[in-house]
Amino acid sequence: MYHQYFGLVEPAFSIAVNPRYLYMSDQHKEALAHLLYGVRGGGFVLLTGEVGTGKTTIIRSLLEQLPENTDVAMVFNPMANVPEMLGMICDELGVKYVADEHTVKSLTDALHLYLLENHRRGRNTVLLIDEAQLLSADALEQIRLLTNLETDTKKLLQIILVGQPELNTLLSQPRLRQLAQRITARFHLLPLTLSETEAYIAHRLQVAGLSEERNPFPRAIVKKIHRFSGGIPRRINILCERALVGLYGHNKQRVDSATYRLAKREVIGGLHDPGKDLRGWLVVGLGAALVVVIAILLWVLWPSGSEPKVPPQQRATPAASTAAASEITVEQPAAPVPEVTAHFARLRDAQQALFDHVGLATGEGNPCWQANADNIQCETAKFTTWAELRELNRPVVLTLNTPDKFTVFAVVVGLGENRAVLIDSAGERMDMPLTELGRRWNGAVFYVWHRPQGYNGAISQGDQGPLVNWLAEQFARLDGQSRRLANNRFNQALSERLKIFQRQAGLTADGILGQRTLLKLNEQLGIDTTLEPVQEP
Repeated sequence: MYHQYFGLVEPAFSIAVNPRYLYMSDQHKEALAHLLYGVRGGGFVLLTGEVGTGKTTIIRSLLEQLPENTDVAMVFNPMANVPEMLGMICDELGVKYVADEHTVKSLTDALHLYLLENHRRGRNTVLLIDEAQLLSADALEQIRLLTNLETDTKKLLQIILVGQPELNTLLSQPRLRQLAQRITARFHLLPLTLSETEAYIAHRLQVAGLSEERNPFPRAIVKKIHRFSGGIPRRINILCERALVGLYGHNKQRVDSATYRLAKREVIGGLHDPGKDLRGWLVVGLGAALVVVIAILLWVLWPSGSEPKVPPQQRATPAASTAAASEITVEQPAAPVPEVTAHFARLRDAQQALFDHVGLATGEGNPCWQANADNIQCETAKFTTWAELRELNRPVVLTLNTPDKFTVFAVVVGLGENRAVLIDSAGERMDMPLTELGRRWNGAVFYVWHRPQGYNGAISQGDQGPLVNWLAEQFARLDGQSRRLANNRFNQALSERLKIFQRQAGLTADGILGQRTLLKLNEQLGIDTTLEPVQEP
């Protein structure tokens, strides 16, 4: 294989987690310091980052540096229901409980007794939940309640939540604010910088047995790798692996532009490239022109006694035709294809593009943190059809999977029956067929909407508060009335008016102001930005 061709002891860019290839950038070290501090302080510790940014690397280092008197429970299936999750935690720690009593209370009581005994023996207990963005709100609330188990001076359980950036969005919801307030340390891993990408590649080659002077990746190629991968280590590994295989296959020693382009094309695996359409039209256009020239040549030169009368100014001479054909068939250097497409390597960049499109200003850091303070609600959902997206009727960030398991993101701002309109980081638009987009979309959706002041959940007849006044004011505005139907209390008149609106919007007319009803009401009032219509060809 290629590693023998280069004199490596093993493949340098395997995506399997190998402690010998551990590369700790400055931010990885800073993240580890934050987590170590948080674990010692009790409460929640939060680590987030895009897929492949090195969260597993940080956690591995963290576990290695925990004191010897620490017991760790690791949960890798956070999609289980609450009793199953508590059962997994008990099983990880060796907590004894009655097998037939898988109730939340029985499992929590058993866990509490264990934690008290562990504390009495001078031992610490840590719960680590990976892929925590998949947790339900109910599961997160139950996990928060576990931190209530404490002595007068110390929390009995330290909890580490590890997940993708969606976890930050999930924790920004008002119903989980109590949990968010208990986070004592948080760190968001960013992709590697260009200099870190260069050092990362050199580090892995060196560990695999290649001397620095034989590094096959010149700096110009490293820049391209960094730009394409977004600085995400896992993507760097996949692209570098393909490039080295390409060198081996073509008996080369250094990665050049041709080898890089081939590796990138294999990694993309046909994911839509705007440049591809342009190149395709150029090829078609040149081919058509060549066919026309050949047809003219045959017509002019074909030996026939009944040659049609052609005006001299329209008759092509053999010399002229041959020259034209020669000009057409000369291969012209291809125009450079731009690296930037309407796909984003980082969810945060896609979210920022979405926020810019809908006219929401955000500061540094996670866009949803600032947005939540301004009553802008970040939401994630899982859809299975385009009809659900049309029903939502809001610009969204879609999560796409490439054939090589890359995760990229697309910002959809318009949707038709057969095509979608996407935007890039500069706000430029491009069309894409739904058939092509659907092949890559895994169903995950991110969107934002304006949350009325005081909204913490559904309300109905009999409830009181500022949200009731807000609802009554909106209906008075829609109906052109000077007086509203209710004042601080959700009465029957307001409930009946809400049911009328729900029926008109195609919703269940239950008189409950929930999120779906709010979304439709925001559309009616022009509060939220909606999807743009798409003109079908």
